[in-house]
Amino acid sequence: MKAIVAALSAAVLCSVSAANAGEISVGVTPVPHGEVMEFVKPIVAKQGVDLKIVEFNDYVQPNLATDDGELDANYFQHRPYLEEFTKDHGINLVEVATVHIEPMGVYSKQIKEINELKDGAVIAIPNDPTNGGRALLLLNKAGVITLEDPTDITATVMDIKDNPKNIEIRELEAAQLPRALEDVDAAVINTNFAMQADLIPQRDAIVIEGADSPYVNILVANPESAQKEDMKILIKAVQSEETKAFIEKQYKGAVLPAF
Repeated sequence: MKAIVAALSAAVLCSVSAANAGEISVGVTPVPHGEVMEFVKPIVAKQGVDLKIVEFNDYVQPNLATDDGELDANYFQHRPYLEEFTKDHGINLVEVATVHIEPMGVYSKQIKEINELKDGAVIAIPNDPTNGGRALLLLNKAGVITLEDPTDITATVMDIKDNPKNIEIRELEAAQLPRALEDVDAAVINTNFAMQADLIPQRDAIVIEGADSPYVNILVANPESAQKEDMKILIKAVQSEETKAFIEKQYKGAVLPAF
């Protein structure tokens, strides 16, 4: 009997110890999200939080797992994707922290400054709706064009209200844009494709998205886990000066802190 009581007591103590230690699970895609979380893990560990990092190679399961409580949070997506996903799937997830942006930029082999564009210049943008709209928002912000609604992430060339330099917008496959730089005056290119062509956003882009972009990548939770003390510790660590310095050093401008 004493042995049973002792065993039960030990189990209770272990359970209490684990509860006190704290644990939080976050679903990520490997790069840069998983790498950022691996950096953060020892920071929160010093405050008694065990960060469990679960890697995914798709953009659906992390949200579903966070919604049903299998995960406390996820970190892999930008705001427009979250908004569309929650609407399409009828789930409730909340943004708890901004983390980084993988900036879209305007690149050119013909000009050094965006205001050097001549009348009738050709600018290539991605031909898919998501990235095409994103590119037009960037051109709008740079003053190249004016959109009917400068906040509309679904904007198309048909939504251009003012085009003072008569810029020709040429829509191409996103992956083809770096090669198109030889044939156009400028191109709006996603960071992943830019880097494959040895273009570094901070060094080579003549216009680049800032931290105020709607495409900032975010830490997302369900309403219950968002209120946990462990989540508050994680948010503070993710948005710390140490994490900012890591992102800046690790990705050399291809990924920028957004906090």
